[in-house]
Amino acid sequence: MIILTMDEIINAICLHIAERKQIRPTDVQVELSWEEDTGYSAEVWAQGRSQFLVEANLIEAILRYLQSEYEVRAYREQVTLELDEEITARVDVE
Repeated sequence: MIILTMDEIINAICLHIAERKQIRPTDVQVELSWEEDTGYSAEVWAQGRSQFLVEANLIEAILRYLQSEYEVRAYREQVTLELDEEITARVDVE
């Protein structure tokens, strides 16, 4: 099992957005949140614009991060976002 911290999730999103928009990861800002009605989400600022990512987008970024940083191939079903003191991601891999 791999546990990603909130900082790693934010890094994953920054890398993901930067790659899609062809900008530097340091030019991306992320704020993670959890609400009872909508679940996990993130507001992302890049190139002077704001966009909201839903849980599926967060998991997509996490999967790409696992592949590039940990060299682990995981699937959506193996990733669970959790909220305790902060948002973390648990990845059930062998």
